[in-house]
Amino acid sequence: MKIGILREEKIPADKRVAFSPIQCKRILNDYPNIEIQVQSSDIRCFADAEYTNLGISVVEDIRDCDILFGIKEVPKEKLIANKTYLYFSHTIKEQEYNRDLLKKMISLNIQMIDYEVLKHQDGSRILGFGRYAGIIGAYNGLLTYGLKKELYSLKPAYLCIDRKEMEQELKNVKLTDEKFLVTGKGRVGSGILETINLLGVKEVSIDEYLNSKFNFPVFLNIDVLDYNERIDGQSANFNDFINHSSDYKSSFMKYAKHTDIFIAGHYYGAGAPYLFTREDIRSLDFKICVVADVSCDIDGPVATTIRPSKIDSPIYGYNPITESEDDFLNDDCIAVMAVDNLPCELPKDSSEDFGDNLINSIIPIISSNSNDIIKGATICKDGDLTEDFEYLRAYVSS
Repeated sequence: MKIGILREEKIPADKRVAFSPIQCKRILNDYPNIEIQVQSSDIRCFADAEYTNLGISVVEDIRDCDILFGIKEVPKEKLIANKTYLYFSHTIKEQEYNRDLLKKMISLNIQMIDYEVLKHQDGSRILGFGRYAGIIGAYNGLLTYGLKKELYSLKPAYLCIDRKEMEQELKNVKLTDEKFLVTGKGRVGSGILETINLLGVKEVSIDEYLNSKFNFPVFLNIDVLDYNERIDGQSANFNDFINHSSDYKSSFMKYAKHTDIFIAGHYYGAGAPYLFTREDIRSLDFKICVVADVSCDIDGPVATTIRPSKIDSPIYGYNPITESEDDFLNDDCIAVMAVDNLPCELPKDSSEDFGDNLINSIIPIISSNSNDIIKGATICKDGDLTEDFEYLRAYVSS
């Protein structure tokens, strides 16, 4: 079996890659039946020479490879017929901008295995960049707070060589009695806590957070039922919330009156209550001065997030009175960090983390089309949609 490592060609450029040079070498050592070819790239976070120095073949033409690994969508004009592809296709939610991409893959008899739907038996996702989105998002939140309060400055993550250098910058953080609120307990939330814990910030309970004052910084990590409650006052449970979210209302404001820095790492499902609204922000009880929105749902559950921000310009201000963008340094404005491609700021580290998960969970089964994990993530094959993705029929037919 011959594996090809794709060059990322979607614009804007993405420096990430499915496997680092060392990981390619590890695959070759552990699986004698696998060959690897890396498509040459001058933007990848690992130089071509780093692969060739380890004996990994770097080529321009990868048409003789059986299985092709990428990260982002492959431009449809670059697709190769009759191949197996793995990347984030962004088609499973019927994204309009990728309709033609999926139609093209079907017409070219491509087997499309989407990273987003590779799942363990318990339904949890195997792959994703959420952990590094959280790690970097929390760092950017700290950077934003330092600038907003004129307390300290940090080197932007994207200018750091790697995560190690970024974490060394944390020694410049100066905190006193701040309260950090973190939503989400999945991969993103865990990544956020990795960064916060490096500062030695103490975790407290909900009761302590809401009712106690501290002379040192603290954080609270809450999940969906901690900031949503049933409208009728009855007891809540997760399954009920998922199936009947319209019966719930947000209780987030009880935290907003005690929070300095809010780091959003939750997953928001359509139809669920917004955490807070633009009207809520104008309340005297709203004390949040920095929002680091790692989830980055635009004009959605976090009302201060009115647009995504860019890696090289990650902060903007939200003016509660005008409900529009303003200078984040203004006293009346909330500083918002809403970069929507955070893992790209540390492409080497995030690629290595992603590649490790691929090696541990997917490489051992990739050649087995009968494997339930592979079958469940295969959107199209043999010139048609697969059974699990038949719901996309109207999407690709129009």
